[in-house]
Amino acid sequence: MSKEEYTVRNAQPAEFEEIGNLMVEVYSQLEGFPKQQEQPDYYKMLANLGALTNKPSTELLVAVTSSNKVIGAVVYFSDMQYYGSGGTATREKDSSGFRLLAVAPSARGKGIGKLLTRECMKKTEADGNHQLVIHTTQAMQVAWTMYENLGFKRAFDLDFLQGELPVFGFRLAI
Repeated sequence: MSKEEYTVRNAQPAEFEEIGNLMVEVYSQLEGFPKQQEQPDYYKMLANLGALTNKPSTELLVAVTSSNKVIGAVVYFSDMQYYGSGGTATREKDSSGFRLLAVAPSARGKGIGKLLTRECMKKTEADGNHQLVIHTTQAMQVAWTMYENLGFKRAFDLDFLQGELPVFGFRLAI
């Protein structure tokens, strides 16, 4: 049996609802992460993730199987003014960012998160930016470790609170 091949591409509008459902499923299952009833506006944004592509310099990337099944997604920003987080990240210059990375539970452990992250790294370089900014939480330890293994460094100046949830900033020099 050959190893499954995965591709990263821009999401199609017909996939936006499926991607939103994936985001809600993944984020609502994170232990220690606020639930839908605690942060309804956040989950509404997750469910309607495709709407973020209406912002300039913003792409919704998906990882798909060879049969075109969506198994992961992330939102990439080539201009941080559209990043939409709390804190100071939106004032970063010559920087790209990504947010809202999620991998389908059935596809975990297959390198999908790393594949999506590496695509954002390539896009940052292609866009002529010098750093890639991200945020994560304590509830996202698997992702946190992956980011550090890829060379991201903690950026305490980018930390902020989302409601009562501490959100931690990271930078990667490109």
